[in-house]
Amino acid sequence: MTSESLLSHVAEYYESKLSAHGATPAGVDWNSEASQLLRFRQVLRIVVPEERSGRLNDFGCGYGALADYLSAQLPGWTYCGFDLSPKMIEAARRFHGQRPGREFSADSSQLRAATYTVASGIFNVKLDTPEDAWTEYVLGTLQTLCGLSESGFAFNVLSAYADPARKRGDLYYADPLRLFEYCRTRFSPRVALLHDYPLFEFTVLVRL
Repeated sequence: MTSESLLSHVAEYYESKLSAHGATPAGVDWNSEASQLLRFRQVLRIVVPEERSGRLNDFGCGYGALADYLSAQLPGWTYCGFDLSPKMIEAARRFHGQRPGREFSADSSQLRAATYTVASGIFNVKLDTPEDAWTEYVLGTLQTLCGLSESGFAFNVLSAYADPARKRGDLYYADPLRLFEYCRTRFSPRVALLHDYPLFEFTVLVRL
């Protein structure tokens, strides 16, 4: 499976969720707004509290819900949402694009470096992609996140330590220690692994 067909397959999956549930957490395959907000809180820990302004890339932004959360928590920041699905970007512009300091695009060539880049949920749904091919996609995307970031990036992944009885074959579960070490050796020694919040996942913060 090529990277293009892999991503097209995933985009179709999420577009079906958007069509069924609209611009809601279920529309990007989250089970509740509470869990969505908890994930936002974790990835935004990459931002240093003293930083009153900057630019944040949301890589895989879906319908753009993080834009409102960012405005409430960090009102001086510019939000830049990217998603490979034009339908997601259309919904993001319609529901979250009216305020200044927000940009949305489905064109990867328009992406530029920001203070930080975050990616929430983009590694979870592998569908029928073989495990090794999905892992290769994950690691390649981390390289992309680093290249789009001036001060650091953050991402989350389902944890291999999740309850075995609740794991699904169409989802991807990563070894937290492996990704921690990958980021530490490839990108920066300043890495944090957050595995202490009540979801079957973890968040990695990489400061450059």
